[in-house]
Amino acid sequence: MTTITRLGTKQRMSSIVIHNGTIYLAGQVGNRGDSVADQTRSCLEKIEALLAEAGSDNTRILQTTIWLADMADFVEMNAVWDAWVPEGHAPARACGEAKLAHPELKVELLVTAAKA
Repeated sequence: MTTITRLGTKQRMSSIVIHNGTIYLAGQVGNRGDSVADQTRSCLEKIEALLAEAGSDNTRILQTTIWLADMADFVEMNAVWDAWVPEGHAPARACGEAKLAHPELKVELLVTAAKA
């Protein structure tokens, strides 16, 4: 039986789950009311910290799902994303529009990565 490691576990969810060398992060959101660019930057900073805690980094991301409250923000979010992803290390990615947990949230990122 393989081990499942859960970090930052609370009643509803864990911040990080690690299984068979794969890291699954809970969805990350930015600060309510900030611009899409600022919320995206905040999400990416949180993702970097969680990946470091799990023993990985943004060169080892396998897949990312991005939810935008409004697809009209796609270009603004992508400008931040493109600057953050190391060249040659772009993960498989999907981006869609969804009603997020709070009306002031504009972006949420879900990441799966390989452990270093």
